[in-house]
Amino acid sequence: MSQIQPLTVEELLPAEAPPLTEPVPSRRRRGAPRWLLLLMSNPKSRGGLIVLAAMILVAIFAPLIATHDPTAFSLLDSRQSPSWHHPFGTTDQGADVFSQVVIGARASLILGASAAVLATALAMLGILAAYAGGWIDEGVNVLTNVFLVIPTIPLLVVVSAYMENRGSLTMILILGLTLWAFEARILRAQALSLRNRDFVLAAKVAGESTWRIIFSELIPNMVSRIAAAFVLVFYVAILTAAGLEFLGLGDLQHTSWGVTLYWAQVNSTLLQGEWWPFFFPGIALALTVAALVFILAGLDEVSNPRLRVEKPHRRAWRSLLLGRARS
Repeated sequence: MSQIQPLTVEELLPAEAPPLTEPVPSRRRRGAPRWLLLLMSNPKSRGGLIVLAAMILVAIFAPLIATHDPTAFSLLDSRQSPSWHHPFGTTDQGADVFSQVVIGARASLILGASAAVLATALAMLGILAAYAGGWIDEGVNVLTNVFLVIPTIPLLVVVSAYMENRGSLTMILILGLTLWAFEARILRAQALSLRNRDFVLAAKVAGESTWRIIFSELIPNMVSRIAAAFVLVFYVAILTAAGLEFLGLGDLQHTSWGVTLYWAQVNSTLLQGEWWPFFFPGIALALTVAALVFILAGLDEVSNPRLRVEKPHRRAWRSLLLGRARS
């Protein structure tokens, strides 16, 4: 019998190498996150986002939109009803209400957003406490319990009454430092339900650091709840600040919606038949708060599928948005 000769390396190689083809570039999926698409497909949050975006644009371009100096007084133009020259009318001192509302939007939104950022940043201590456990969890719980019993509005009233400089910074600090504890409790509870999930355990086994697991694994899965905390503190801060300014406990030297309402009630404009100094800043405040409430309702429905009640045409539109994002 003849022995089978093993094949050489040259015989194993093909005679002609196949032509090299250019690799097809991978098509990366780009677009808005899924939670943002769900938020935009919700009619409540979509309407709230549109109104809030309009208010933010007014605040950004306030110096260009305002037709008059909001602090300029003119007795010749006092007590004028809404007209083409003064769209929202004038006050008893002749100040243009339209300019006061437009310029006041910037101060009110900045105050509310700043307090919300501070409170949300502090509330994220609840996530750290839930994941770390031990003495860190106990310390954060004690701190949370202390701040939960501090009444926000009475504290602001007392501080504003005894401080000579009633600036916006004082309100931002007090609102942020007293409103974070409630949200910290909620974030801690949600983080406790996530810390034993497979993706967190896998990251821990892989040797990831605590901060990396918190910021790369836990927080991305809690975005909707963190956003809801921000929106909640946002509109609570705007309402609280406007209420204190209406009572005369704010900085009356700057222009905001609450200060405009304060001067309207000091001058007894309603008793004199002048409704416009109350109506226009009040409707601006009401629209902004209503927009934030609708956004918060949409965020709750995004984070909790049981709250979603979709009609057939809304479901079809959401599927179309998600299909475009995937393509």
